[in-house]
Amino acid sequence: MEHLFTLTRIILSFPIVGFILTRQYEIAFILYIIGALTDWFDGNLARKNNRISNFGKLLDPYADKVFVILPLIALVDANKVDGIWVILLTFRELSISFLRSIAVEKGVYMEASFLGKIKALLEFIAVSLLLLESSVGEYILILSIIFAYLSAYQYLKSYLFTSF
Repeated sequence: MEHLFTLTRIILSFPIVGFILTRQYEIAFILYIIGALTDWFDGNLARKNNRISNFGKLLDPYADKVFVILPLIALVDANKVDGIWVILLTFRELSISFLRSIAVEKGVYMEASFLGKIKALLEFIAVSLLLLESSVGEYILILSIIFAYLSAYQYLKSYLFTSF
């Protein structure tokens, strides 16, 4: 029950993708907003009730990645976004997940950075705008990728200075 909001985001990703692939963008948008709200509620409740678990620290970033990347892949299929942006973002996400896995093995937990939080917010905005068929969505996605790589640099620098 503790991770219900996080699991909801993962589960919602699949009908969102289905609605994108069947070109029902309005329904996908509504579900996407619901999922984004679960992320906000989840984080606020966890901090308010001081219920931040190690499992939650791993599950929440995973859910965020699934919730952003799967709809973006479907939007590439729907010709709503250029695939190169999704490739760049996916590469960054997989690389940082790998780095975090190595860090955990060494007993280092890497918290989300401020730049990483901005990236996540921009990703949610970008996907929402793309679902609304706004041309601004792709520009916001590109901006989120810039923040993604800036935060990746921060994570790498942080890891190198704390693990050696």
